[in-house]
Amino acid sequence: MNEHTITRYEDELIELKEKALEMGGMVEKAVNRSMNSLFKHDTSRAHKVIEREKSINDMELEIDEMTRNILALRQPAASDLRFVITSIKVVTDMERMGDLAEGIAEMMLETREHPLIQVSSLESLSELVLTHLKLAFDAFANNNIDAAMQCIAGDKKVNQMYKSMMREYLTYMAEDPHQITSELIASNIAKNLERIGDHSVNIAQMVVYMVKGVDVRHTGRKATIRMINDELNKEDHPVTAD
Repeated sequence: MNEHTITRYEDELIELKEKALEMGGMVEKAVNRSMNSLFKHDTSRAHKVIEREKSINDMELEIDEMTRNILALRQPAASDLRFVITSIKVVTDMERMGDLAEGIAEMMLETREHPLIQVSSLESLSELVLTHLKLAFDAFANNNIDAAMQCIAGDKKVNQMYKSMMREYLTYMAEDPHQITSELIASNIAKNLERIGDHSVNIAQMVVYMVKGVDVRHTGRKATIRMINDELNKEDHPVTAD
């Protein structure tokens, strides 16, 4: 490549990263807004999430086109190739998060006729999931392995909280059949939050691949840490997930 071509290639990679981060900001706002609409009984926020979901889909298509062009015309290798592959995967997870946020907003509108009795558990789960979402996005934005590992390690707590909530909702439904519809709405919102947490973990795992070149998507937490430390090969700076 000549100097001009190299500069243009570098600009394309920077632009791809910026677009992916912009999409991440849109998704984070959608998730926040959908939950705030629920907790504050604000239907206008719910409608905004639903209306703006198309913008997230459009951004996904735009980024997909950018990655196809880079792969076809630039034929990236090594770390650049891992970055492009990671971007493709991350954007897919982001788009699905946007769908889940839209689903929460739609379910919020249903609560106008079927008000939720208990929301404290949803608030706790929402706070936890949003923390992990931020960690995943920070990991991608800054090549931050520590943030990625915190997100991956935290998935167990999200799953435990979700399972506890499902038992709680089943108990409420058994005790008061009149609340079945409301509790089903609450359980579906919780499921969407749990899935957003899963997509956050997917992003964090792809960041590990992007930065260190190791695929940890189907390994346990301890195995993931061992694989990363083997790659780092630095006894004075091991990765931890505590």
